[in-house]
Amino acid sequence: MFSYWNSYLFVVLFLLLGIFLPFSSIVVLGPLIRPKNPYKAKLTTYESGVEPFGEAHVRYNVRYYLFALLFVVFDVEIVFLYPWAATFKQLGAFGLVEMLFFIFMLIIGLLYAWKKKVLEWM
Repeated sequence: MFSYWNSYLFVVLFLLLGIFLPFSSIVVLGPLIRPKNPYKAKLTTYESGVEPFGEAHVRYNVRYYLFALLFVVFDVEIVFLYPWAATFKQLGAFGLVEMLFFIFMLIIGLLYAWKKKVLEWM
């Protein structure tokens, strides 16, 4: 018989496997499998066949990063609309109210970003 704590055993097992498998494949198996043949041309910076020039560190305005983060956030949030639309008939009025609340929260975030002038380039 499965007890209450036995169900947590599966969660812990999956958590351990989720940590162990990527770690072992990158740290342990990677150096054993990949070829290692460093030479001068291989160790240089490659940028489309053009020799690099100037300084590698370039400063960008933080607004570009904020704009990109907003794009990613809203793009990911739009992904949540598809499963809702696919199961709209089964969810009924409750699903409609929940999605309206979800969209309302997105609009609040967009208005906040607009107020902080994150959406302006210059």
